[in-house]
Amino acid sequence: MAAHSPLPQPEPGSVALIVTKTRVRLVLAGELDLATKAELLRAVREAVRYDQPVEVDTRHVTFMDSSAIAALSRLIQQTDERPVFISPPDVVRFLLDVTQIGELVDVVEHDGELPAATAIERMSRATTSA
Repeated sequence: MAAHSPLPQPEPGSVALIVTKTRVRLVLAGELDLATKAELLRAVREAVRYDQPVEVDTRHVTFMDSSAIAALSRLIQQTDERPVFISPPDVVRFLLDVTQIGELVDVVEHDGELPAATAIERMSRATTSA
């Protein structure tokens, strides 16, 4: 009988919000889907509250479904400035193109220097059970 290697486990999605005096960065990683939708929506609401330019760091996103892209569309609708997506991987670029949200955001290939954060807020699923 041939030995089978175990399938790689999906990387759970994570959402973090970094706030400085001049900008807000939403850092996304792993698989963003229905399981992370509430967490992502809370982070979007919080990011909008600061009324500053918002950067969306998607470099480490491995999967994104329509629920995540819908949450990000709220960011676009609720901010005055175009959000900046940092180095989106192919899966994110595909969704930006297909949904035409890519026409409403700016995409940059390199991350600008982020000053030391004055506040870091971690959105965790543990806090979603309210």
